[in-house]
Amino acid sequence: MKLTLKNRYFLLRHGKTIHQTEKKNITYFYPDDNPPCVLLKEGIEEVRLAGEKLKDKNIDLIFASDILRIKQTVEIVAKMIGYNLDKVVYDKRLRDINWGILSGKSKEEAWAYYNNDKMKKFDLGAPGGESWSQCQKRMIAVINEIEKNYEDKNVLIVSHGDPLWLLEGYLKSKSKEELIDIMNNDQDIKTGELKEINN
Repeated sequence: MKLTLKNRYFLLRHGKTIHQTEKKNITYFYPDDNPPCVLLKEGIEEVRLAGEKLKDKNIDLIFASDILRIKQTVEIVAKMIGYNLDKVVYDKRLRDINWGILSGKSKEEAWAYYNNDKMKKFDLGAPGGESWSQCQKRMIAVINEIEKNYEDKNVLIVSHGDPLWLLEGYLKSKSKEELIDIMNNDQDIKTGELKEINN
C-alpha cells in the first residue's frame, strides 16, 4: 500500500570517506570509528554537487545523524543553500546501522555471520548490534514525528547508506525482497547521492 505523505522528502547520504576507499571492505564501528571518519576531498566534492541540486528545492527543515561525517556534509550543504545551521535537528536515530560485535571486521567475516544470506539480517542483529528491521524502525519513527508535526514542508534527511536505503524502501512501500534486489543491483543510495521522494 502506497504511503500518503504530508511533506516532500529529500534523502542525502554523506560524502565519501575512507570506508568507500581503502577500508571499503571493513564495517564501521558504532557510533563511529576512533578517530571519527571524515569526508575525503572527493567526498566534499560529491556533497557540493548535491548542494547545487538542492539550491532550488526550498528546503524548510534539515534532520541529520549526529556523526561527524554527516555534520561535515550538513555544514557544506547548509552554507550553499542559505540554511541556518542552528536550526538543523541532529537525531541519534538517524545514525548508521550498528554492527555490534562485527564492527571493524571484514565484510566477508560480517556476512559469514549471516551465512551470506542477506534476508537473515532483517531479523537478526549481531550481538550488541541491530537488525535491518530495527534500523528501519528507528528511521520510520523520525519520519512519523515529522509527519505529525509538519505539513507541506520540503524536508532534507541526511544520513548513512543502510538507514537511507531502508527508509527509502519504507517510503516507497518496498518489500524486504525488493530491498534486497535494490542492493544486489547496486541501486541503493551512493555517497553524496540525493534522492527525492515524490508522493
